[in-house]
Amino acid sequence: MRTIDQLFAEYGESHQNHTNKTIHWICVPLIFWSILGFISLIPTPHFCFAFFGCISIASFIALILVSIFYMRLSWVVAVIMLIVMLIMEHLCYAVNVYFESKSWIVFVAVFVLSWIGQFYGHKIEGKKPSFLKDLQFLLVGPAWLLSFILKKLNIPY
Repeated sequence: MRTIDQLFAEYGESHQNHTNKTIHWICVPLIFWSILGFISLIPTPHFCFAFFGCISIASFIALILVSIFYMRLSWVVAVIMLIVMLIMEHLCYAVNVYFESKSWIVFVAVFVLSWIGQFYGHKIEGKKPSFLKDLQFLLVGPAWLLSFILKKLNIPY
């Protein structure tokens, strides 16, 4: 298994162009959020918290599985990404409540537009997206962005 630094270095190879990086700062979180939104639509029971809102069993399982992936790489990244995912899940819940049965349209629109942005960024970069070589880079991308914030704050991961 590659270390988190090896994964970040490999991911970073196809993300050198400033414009592509900027596009990734916008589109990667939106894609991640829209996928959580799709999962939140799976018809499973929900449990609710007074301070948070509700989360579906499907979303809860997805958060646990993704957190396990991150824990294998770094406890710091796993904890912060879990917090980020819970915030995103809360926003998914808000969209589901506000748009009701049409919330899937919001998630599809964000997903499609964000992927168009991603592929445009890679066209500018002149390199293929990393996930075409290895699917785990779909989860490495959000953590790679987080690593820049952690480095800026001098927080080791």
